[in-house]
Amino acid sequence: MFDRHEGGEEALLVHIDFHNNEEQEDLLEFEALVISAGVTPLQIVTASRKTPHAKYFIGEGKAEELAQLVKETGASVILFNHSLSAGQERNLEKICECRVVDRIGLILDIFAQRARTHEGKLQVELAQLRHLSTRLVRGWTHLERQKGGIGLRGPGETQLETDRRLLRGRIAQILGRLEKVAKQRDQSRRARVRAEIPQLSLVGYTNAGKSSLFNRLTEAKVYAADQLFATLDPTLRRLDVEKIGTLVIADTVGFIRHLPHDLVAAFKATLQETREATLLLHVIDCSDERREENITSVESVLEQIEADKLPILQVMNKIDLLEDFTPRIEKNDECIPIRVWVSAHEGIGIDLLWEAISEILLKSHTRKVLILPPKYAGQWRSYFYNEKMILSESISEDGELRLEITISHSILGKLIKKYPYLTELMIDE
Repeated sequence: MFDRHEGGEEALLVHIDFHNNEEQEDLLEFEALVISAGVTPLQIVTASRKTPHAKYFIGEGKAEELAQLVKETGASVILFNHSLSAGQERNLEKICECRVVDRIGLILDIFAQRARTHEGKLQVELAQLRHLSTRLVRGWTHLERQKGGIGLRGPGETQLETDRRLLRGRIAQILGRLEKVAKQRDQSRRARVRAEIPQLSLVGYTNAGKSSLFNRLTEAKVYAADQLFATLDPTLRRLDVEKIGTLVIADTVGFIRHLPHDLVAAFKATLQETREATLLLHVIDCSDERREENITSVESVLEQIEADKLPILQVMNKIDLLEDFTPRIEKNDECIPIRVWVSAHEGIGIDLLWEAISEILLKSHTRKVLILPPKYAGQWRSYFYNEKMILSESISEDGELRLEITISHSILGKLIKKYPYLTELMIDE
């Protein structure tokens, strides 16, 4: 679609230090992104500036130095740890004679590699097209207006206008497909809400160990690797847990500093699983020196998707990388668990994590004992058994069934409203 220099596997990395800038990007994270994209970094070019250069972002002298480095190293792509304007990318490509990709373009490329499901591919393409639409000015600049023919003569349409029209059409088509996917997700979500099934959603900075923890909790085999954005498509598993009953656990895409707004918008359907969760498990790499910054970044994204008001349990993962550290649960002044220290990779502290999850979820549940005469025993035992609510059961000499159950306050209220006689069958213990 564009007259562009071909991309490659070997790259020069460019990182500029802007003083007193809160939006400063992290160099180590940038290197991890590059490696996750499957690119070999040849050399890192760093510099300091007060403000970006209007034409080249890095300054004219630095741009010429970069062009010389391209010739010496044979690099086929230059990766910037910053967001560049279309004009800056075009000017740099002209002087360096190789492809230039900014931070957003790099993240989009990684997402394109990771997408596996139909929905994930649509979401990535939507984000790419929205990003591309701001850079159409560089395409087809050498072409004249389209030529007319007999019956078609006139001023014609420029290739740029054609590209924009085609992009708008494709974006509208993808939005339509994603809307259908969103409706299907809504139907499943509404069914879970009606059934009062709690949903746990794993959130956290990319590479914090969410997929490893998900596999440990669910005994699933979700792809987990020591790289950024190893998980892109959401995965849900239904579990039957003692004392809680049935619940759903969702593994979601990892967050990152300054996550592009186009990506947040494109992954709206995916992030909906996070926004409507009963409890968020915020997985944190406790061995990372920048963990406090990572926590702030995740909280910022949660605020963007309006999920910052949900109950959160922090899961301090990778304690096996710390010296002499044992798993434990930390509670607040109200004795509610707020933090659990575990190692998903080694399976350390997982029992404590389940204990904390159960304690939080059971705050919305109550334990009841029912003494059921034979005429009601079969009906209610079957119901509570199917809903995984039974904690214990026994039969008296008179043939009455004693059931100890755990049930949410809302479901109990609905049952009593529909079957008032249940209150007479409940006893306090």
